[in-house]
Amino acid sequence: MRKFRFSQVDVFTAVALRGNPLAIVHAAQGIGDDEMAALARWTNLSETTFLLPPKDPAADYHVRIFTPAAELPFAGHPTLGSCHAWLSAGGKPKQAGVVVQQCGVGLVRVRCDGPRLEFAAPPLKRSGLLEPEVREKIARALGIAQSDIVHHQWADNGPGWCAVMLRSARQVLSLKPDWAALAPLKLGVVGPHEPGHDAAFELRAFISGGNYEDPVTGSLNASVAQWLIGTGLAKSSYVAAQGTALQRAGRIYLRKDAEGVWVGGDVVEVVRGEIAL
Repeated sequence: MRKFRFSQVDVFTAVALRGNPLAIVHAAQGIGDDEMAALARWTNLSETTFLLPPKDPAADYHVRIFTPAAELPFAGHPTLGSCHAWLSAGGKPKQAGVVVQQCGVGLVRVRCDGPRLEFAAPPLKRSGLLEPEVREKIARALGIAQSDIVHHQWADNGPGWCAVMLRSARQVLSLKPDWAALAPLKLGVVGPHEPGHDAAFELRAFISGGNYEDPVTGSLNASVAQWLIGTGLAKSSYVAAQGTALQRAGRIYLRKDAEGVWVGGDVVEVVRGEIAL
């Protein structure tokens, strides 16, 4: 029986059990694809990752990301969580202050020289306004009037996200989606908070394929930030809240500089040990 270092972290929170959990298997050489998929089903978390030596000489490590149903080319909270776990296990980046992660979408930079880790938002694969029939479908699935959708956009950086903005965070938090009516969309819904709140916006992520709401979603926040900042709907630096409806307290730190949009968050280690396979 083989033993591997195992970590479980909470991402986009400074307080354990309030963010989005992630399982990480370190030095996962020798674990086959089927075993990886089986372990992801067993942990039953939104994602489980496996750290491997990089194939690209420019990368510091290679990560494979599995949901209980499939392997993903990229995801946000697994990127920050895996980077935190790699550094905590003694990983040393080749370039000071920046970890380069190799994954299915290629190389992703993660800054590690600030108050929290932050990854560079990957380029959008699809953007532009949502088609009228898509907006109608979303409004029907959310039980709102189409006029409640004040802005909308395709915001797909790999998973297939589309996004709509409602009038307020309060309206976002009141939603109870009709999953059957929403299929097959992966939908992000955003609404502004009242002045004085610690976050500028509230987000929710609805994944109709599994009738699932994700607690805190890095990939969605990355693409939504590119949309909101790029169109002037948000300042060049803002904080988003996510997970409130699920009794979480995720906080995502978004900012744009000359290099692009960066997605930051705190990571807390909750479990450290070994896993036997």
